[in-house]
Amino acid sequence: MSDEKKEAFHSLRYRRHKEPVLPGEAMQTRGKKPAAKETQTRRKKPPAGEAQMRGKKPAVRAALAAGAVLTALAAGGCGRRVETCIGGENRDVTLRTVSMSGGTAPGTGVYEEIRLEFMAENPHIYIEDEMQTSDEQWKTGVVTDFSVGNEPDVLQFFTDATANQLVAMDKFVTIEEIREVYPEYAADTYDWALKQAANQDGVSRAVPTVGFWEGLYVNQELFERCGLALPYDWDSLLEAVSVFRENGIVPVSCALANVPHYWLEHLLLYTAGKEGYLNPGSIAPKDWVQAVSLFQILREAGAFPEDTDSITNEYAGELFVSKKAAMLLEGSWYFSSVTDTEHTLVIPFPGVPDQKAEPGTVIGGITSGFYITRRAWNDLQKRDAAVKYVMAHTGREAVQRYYEAGGSAVAAAPVTVPENPSPLAECAAEYVENAPEKLLPTDSRMEPEAYRTLIAGIPEVSAGGSGKELLERVFAASGRKGGFSNVQGDDY
Repeated sequence: MSDEKKEAFHSLRYRRHKEPVLPGEAMQTRGKKPAAKETQTRRKKPPAGEAQMRGKKPAVRAALAAGAVLTALAAGGCGRRVETCIGGENRDVTLRTVSMSGGTAPGTGVYEEIRLEFMAENPHIYIEDEMQTSDEQWKTGVVTDFSVGNEPDVLQFFTDATANQLVAMDKFVTIEEIREVYPEYAADTYDWALKQAANQDGVSRAVPTVGFWEGLYVNQELFERCGLALPYDWDSLLEAVSVFRENGIVPVSCALANVPHYWLEHLLLYTAGKEGYLNPGSIAPKDWVQAVSLFQILREAGAFPEDTDSITNEYAGELFVSKKAAMLLEGSWYFSSVTDTEHTLVIPFPGVPDQKAEPGTVIGGITSGFYITRRAWNDLQKRDAAVKYVMAHTGREAVQRYYEAGGSAVAAAPVTVPENPSPLAECAAEYVENAPEKLLPTDSRMEPEAYRTLIAGIPEVSAGGSGKELLERVFAASGRKGGFSNVQGDDY
């Protein structure tokens, strides 16, 4: 590690990802660069009003925020529940927003806190939010709404290939346009983060908060109980699968019908290497076919739950948290769901035979943010409200809250390290920092039609279907829409 990067992190055990240690990127803030002491010091004791919130779990903090709003409104004679009290009937501006902070996402509590706080601080604005889990059905629904002229005023959405259909409709305002009127828009956001969150045409439209990483969550207690070493290579992974099965423990919790792609995308990366993973060409390379074969081996070995083809991803997570499963390949968004932070670790994806990727390579980055639509921008009342609302979610203080909820997620603005991080938080930070490379996920470069083809076919091939035939269908679908994006890992 260079001296510059050493100075950017306050310890070897827990590091603040000011630039998510991405090669070749300098730490920058538009308009102002924070002092080194400010971004490297541990978090100071918050003011009295803030102390109630800090250190609480997102759900608790949300409840406190709602309670504060309710108390303030009750003083004015409102005895109804918060949403009714701050409803839009007596407000000048109503913003319709669509967010991807639903389900068990770590930012769900933070998002709702900020929404309620914003309405309390801006009595003339009502935020009518549609918060949902960002699954494939939701993505399709967003595209449909835009295509029929039912787009929201503010949208939290992906910025990679998933957004290509929306970008093509030209219904988003660019950050450059917004800054011509509001120069301080996204002022706290790092320039590298805006660049990374740019759409595939190279234009920045969305303001990010935090990014993500993917890694293998393991229950260290279960491994020790069964006398197993942690699975850092393929042989130790298969051994762990066998021993856990013999002891009535699900080796790997995985929902193949719901979110099946994490295992496959890591296998694609490790078999093909960086270049083959990022730039597979116009036809499926043999390395990708080999990746599917390894996936089938895991299925045949009994790595996954018996009902893996029908369970939801939420249930898969519950199996791991309840210690009925020993491993779970998930992202930083799952971090806040872990209850046993003392015995849970995050480790790199296990190696594979004849692997071409560097050991410890991490899949992750910044691939989402807040957009303002032209529908809101062309309405002068909504324009000002939309800008203020996005800034409320993407300013330094808000990013700090998202960062803390996300378990060492990649921060798009300056953050400080919380006091006394859990062993899991330390492990996660070290895991990301020590990664030799960080590469975007497969779906960030794959057209939605091709990606849906891949997802739909995984249960079939894992049960013995032809991996080659599936990949041929995927590449055919991708070719019709322009193929895979040529994304270099160091660029993000």
